[in-house]
Amino acid sequence: MRISQQIFPRPVALITTISKEGKDNVATFSFLMPISFEPKYVAFSVSPNRHSFKNLKETKEFVMNILSKEMKKEAEICGSFSGKEKDKFVLAKLTKEKAEKVKPPLIKECPISFECKVVLMQEFGDHYLVVGKVEKEHIRNEEFEPLLHFSSETFATMKKLD
Repeated sequence: MRISQQIFPRPVALITTISKEGKDNVATFSFLMPISFEPKYVAFSVSPNRHSFKNLKETKEFVMNILSKEMKKEAEICGSFSGKEKDKFVLAKLTKEKAEKVKPPLIKECPISFECKVVLMQEFGDHYLVVGKVEKEHIRNEEFEPLLHFSSETFATMKKLD
């Protein structure tokens, strides 16, 4: 059994990156977490086989765009294709916004976006842990229900307990 089937559900984000040539990419991730309140740091893990990994190694910047439950279709599209072959921004009908502190774009449809600079990329097994310092945050909607990921193509929403 895969660890993603043992530790769940996890929040889902679209991570945007950019190549040294200036070509941006977006990909779906659910191995992510906050790691510091002040200053804010976030982390996620990425396979070295992903196009995003190459961009992260080259430019050391990313934007973590948190998804709402209404964005399941966008998560599926951005997680199903490689940015090497397809423009996932177009396929998923995502609106790019210019970031203030980093080169990768924000995604306007996401309730929260964190502009980050990579401070650590370290290999752990078959993935790399990427830690980013949040340089700027964009909160478009504080009252949203996050999209959660179980495994493979299984997503969920959360129900708060009393």
